[in-house]
Amino acid sequence: MNEDTIGDTEIYVVKTTANQERSVANLIAMMAEKEHLNITAILAPDELKGYILVEAKSPDMVEVAIQTLPHARSLIRGASTLKEVEHFLTPKTAVVGITEGSIVELISGPFKGEKARVKRVDETHEEITVELFEAMVPIPITVRGDNVRVLKREEQE
Repeated sequence: MNEDTIGDTEIYVVKTTANQERSVANLIAMMAEKEHLNITAILAPDELKGYILVEAKSPDMVEVAIQTLPHARSLIRGASTLKEVEHFLTPKTAVVGITEGSIVELISGPFKGEKARVKRVDETHEEITVELFEAMVPIPITVRGDNVRVLKREEQE
């Protein structure tokens, strides 16, 4: 057994219809429980469109699980290693890629749709402090990093 396999299971990739990854993952989980298939884990990472990762003892078990499911297209031949998928297992902070001076648009909350300039980034709390462009008096507002969309990044020198 090499170090990339988990016990005696391997990671298989299932091709799905785009934007149906979570529903296919849920259906595989229900099928595995109902049919007592030895499927250990299922992962549908947001950044991997049209694919989900399934940890199982053999590709045959994954094939059995997906053969009748809607939106599950096919099983990609071969197994993936843990090293290939481990970057999907670590969560990314909500403020990654947001820098001081960037121009953002608020996408939720009372100031939804407003544009603002980032004044401070707090990575530990995943919050940013912004000043709204349309405000008469520049008042700093602190919002969660996932409540903004970056419109223009400020170049770092």
